[in-house]
Amino acid sequence: MEPSKVYLLAADAILLLHVLFVAFVVIGLLLIYVGKFCGWSWIRNLWFRLLHLTAIAIVVVQSWFDIICPLTTVEMYFRSRAAGAVYSGSFIAHWLESLLYYQLPTWVFVAAYTVFGVVTAVSWLWIRPRPYSK
Repeated sequence: MEPSKVYLLAADAILLLHVLFVAFVVIGLLLIYVGKFCGWSWIRNLWFRLLHLTAIAIVVVQSWFDIICPLTTVEMYFRSRAAGAVYSGSFIAHWLESLLYYQLPTWVFVAAYTVFGVVTAVSWLWIRPRPYSK
C-alpha cells in the first residue's frame, strides 16, 4: 500500500475515534438522564461516570483555553502527509467530518461545551454514581 493511502487511512481512523468520543459524551449524558427515569442501575457505575465526566471536562477546558483537540491535530497531520489533501478524504471521512466540524464563531462552541459540562456535573449530583466497592 502506498504511503499516502496509509496516512489517509490513519486520518480516517482518528476521525472515527473522534466521532466515537463525541458520541460517548453526548449519548452517555442522554442515557444517564433516561436511565434515571427508567431505573437502569448501570448508569450509576462509578467508572462509567468518571470516564464520562472526565471526557467532557477535557473538552470544556480545551475550549476555555482555545486549545485545539489533539485528535484534530493528529488527524490533520495524517491528512497533510497524504499528498497534502487536508479534508479531502474518503466518503466516510466526508460525512463524519460533516457531523463533527461546524463553521461557527468560537464563542458558540465555548458556551455550548460549558453548558454541556454544567449539565453533566448536575447529572453527577442529581443521579449519584454508586461508590466503588471491591
